[in-house]
Amino acid sequence: MGRRVPQIAVVGGNDADDRTLELAEKIGSLIASRGAVLVCGGRSGVTEAVCRGARSAGGLTVGIIPGGEPGEANQYVDVCIASGMGETRNVLIVRSADAVIALPGKYGTLSEIAYALLLKRPVISLGSWDISEDITRADTPEEAVELAFGFCSKP
Repeated sequence: MGRRVPQIAVVGGNDADDRTLELAEKIGSLIASRGAVLVCGGRSGVTEAVCRGARSAGGLTVGIIPGGEPGEANQYVDVCIASGMGETRNVLIVRSADAVIALPGKYGTLSEIAYALLLKRPVISLGSWDISEDITRADTPEEAVELAFGFCSKP
């Protein structure tokens, strides 16, 4: 059996500020340049920026959208999973990931972090919710991605 490619989820808000969108785009580029698959919510804000960054670096983007129509995904999603599950699809995003990088967001982001913690997925926060000592904090996109890849290599 061949070696599986790491899958890293990035979560964050739909209504992100310019600085957060810049961080997301950089994270997407770094994830793709290291050969991992990006998994996200596939719509606007942080998820669109992270997909744009990953696509610009030649990466593969997977968007698990809440609605039932693939056309709802942002233009940078390569593989769209139209869940039809609304916000409960958040558990699919984190369950599909080896590690989760969280950027600022509201309650949807909080639910993704909570699901990740429940499912024992590593969470790296870059300015996101500070709710648990089980969350690893990062100060830069580079540090966040390095930490995520470190978790991906652990059994």
